[in-house]
Amino acid sequence: MIKIKSRFLGFYLVASLIFMELTFRLATSAALIGEGLVVSLVMVSLYGIGTYFVTTLFGKRTNALLSTLALMWFWIMFSSQIVYNKIFKTYYTVYSMSRGTKVFEFWRDIVVYTGKNIPWIVLMSLPLVLYIAFLRKKIDLKRPGLKNRILALLMIFVVYLGGVGVLNLGTKDFQSPYDLYYKSADINMSVEKLGLVTTMRLDLQRLVTGWSPEVGIPVVIGEETPENVDDDKPKIEYNVMDIDFDSLIANETNEEIKEMHTYFNSVPPTQKNEYTGIYEGYNVIVLTAEGFSPYAVREDVTPTLYKMVNEGYKFTNFYTPIWGVSTSDGEYVANVGLIPKGGVWSFTESAKIDLPLVLANQLNDLGYKSMGYHNHTYDYYNRHLSHPNMGYEYKGLGNGLNVKKVWPESDLEMMEVTVDEYMDQQPFHAYYMTVSGHLRYTFVGNSMAAKNRSLVEHLDLSDNAKAYIACQIELDRALEYLLSELRERGIADKTLIALSADHYPYGLEEETLTELAGHKVEKNFELYKNNFILYVDGMEPVVVDKPASSLDIIPTISNMLGLEYDSRLFMGRDIFAPGEPLVIFSNRSFITDKGSYNSQTKEFTPAAGVNVGDTYRKNIQSVINAKFHYSARILETDYFSRVIK
Repeated sequence: MIKIKSRFLGFYLVASLIFMELTFRLATSAALIGEGLVVSLVMVSLYGIGTYFVTTLFGKRTNALLSTLALMWFWIMFSSQIVYNKIFKTYYTVYSMSRGTKVFEFWRDIVVYTGKNIPWIVLMSLPLVLYIAFLRKKIDLKRPGLKNRILALLMIFVVYLGGVGVLNLGTKDFQSPYDLYYKSADINMSVEKLGLVTTMRLDLQRLVTGWSPEVGIPVVIGEETPENVDDDKPKIEYNVMDIDFDSLIANETNEEIKEMHTYFNSVPPTQKNEYTGIYEGYNVIVLTAEGFSPYAVREDVTPTLYKMVNEGYKFTNFYTPIWGVSTSDGEYVANVGLIPKGGVWSFTESAKIDLPLVLANQLNDLGYKSMGYHNHTYDYYNRHLSHPNMGYEYKGLGNGLNVKKVWPESDLEMMEVTVDEYMDQQPFHAYYMTVSGHLRYTFVGNSMAAKNRSLVEHLDLSDNAKAYIACQIELDRALEYLLSELRERGIADKTLIALSADHYPYGLEEETLTELAGHKVEKNFELYKNNFILYVDGMEPVVVDKPASSLDIIPTISNMLGLEYDSRLFMGRDIFAPGEPLVIFSNRSFITDKGSYNSQTKEFTPAAGVNVGDTYRKNIQSVINAKFHYSARILETDYFSRVIK
């Protein structure tokens, strides 16, 4: 039998990876047509040629095995990322993969979503199947001669130069292929504009080297710190601590730390205001609610949620962005007030640094008893490390929280078994990370949806929409029980309750979101619009129209409790302080009181009656880039330990 020359394997590997990349784009949210398509195909061709070079270095049998394993590896990588994207609407990183054994607790969901995507997985396997079944025996897999190996190396060099050339010839704007390759990190945008294989390679390279995104010298905007020249006017006070940045800068020899001192010294602090200390000495209960959204708030089936949303501080323009690395990122933002670092589990990494400004650590210094709870596996996302580091006596399923192990576990049951641990020891602070609202939103395989099914049967909605609301009914019942216990002890009017979501319910398909919203949901801004519950029993309702987000939660609560904190060290701001609000999204879109900027369409939409130039947009983007950069630097350098003693 006449053998096909081994160089055909090179062409076949290149064609296979191009086929997988295009199929992957069709199957996921990565755009098929766009400015990154050419770069992605050139780069994936580079990996095909490189794979050919490596898999033809040995004898026939070894080369046959290596080439088969290489195709299998690419098939598994592309296919697993399709399934992951369908579940989490993002892609896993190398960091997540290396720490992801706990994900198999959700094996039922993995099985279901794998089943739903069998057509894509089978289609993706065609190059591997064709190679094993027909081509492997027909290709001469002996080691090529020196000439062919040199030619392969030359092709690698030429294609690499071609890819880099395309990057450099294109725009160098933020989140362009050039920017994502050299300067910034956003896994969703990187997959779209550089391709999956290049994104995974960059992710591994950056993880190993400790890389951080580049940032230019930021433009700091915001209110000026005025001088009080008129003695008759009340002196303006700011939420700052006694940090002598000038002295720190003068005595710092590490240039990176000196740069950070200079930056934070330049950030305008927020003013104290009419809400400063309004709840000083109050008990504090904070909840991060799994998959919570406005669609869960209904007067008929979730009356407690409805009451707390509408009879507390009613935030009409609040957002819960999703950050793209792990589902714990939303919890991290709400608790720490920093933007997650790309490529890693920021909450896990935060266990290694000082966090003096998080609520429990602040309140513990004032004699509060601080308890933290999660009604799923206690060490999932390493919460057994991060939450004690925030100052909590932490309990989850498996280390002291005794709730029935079902999937998902009951928020109500968690509340029932925990309130006696702290409510009689005032002042107290309790934190809950709930789980009842977790996907999948079906009546089979979701214990909370099944438990509350009879309460939603009358709703004129699809089963998936009903199942989602049924899950959130368990959260509603937990809050109802919490309020009843506070009232029974006579402390409901002396307890501040704050609740925000970790992320929007991405387990709902687009058509179900449309059904619940009553219209097609706009994906860049509206998808992330949410309720933030800030409530004291018996309070007069307050409507807050200012744009805000989960980054603003900790500085806002800290101000209301009258805590000593430094507003310059948070990436959000006290919502009630004077000055310009800023809502930041992971793709660097933003909302201020002057308008909104969509980084995907590159369009700034001014608010009614507002006229600002392009310089304004660029200044805000510079501020945002700096916030991403210095949030990562805080994690990397344990910065707070250097400035807060």
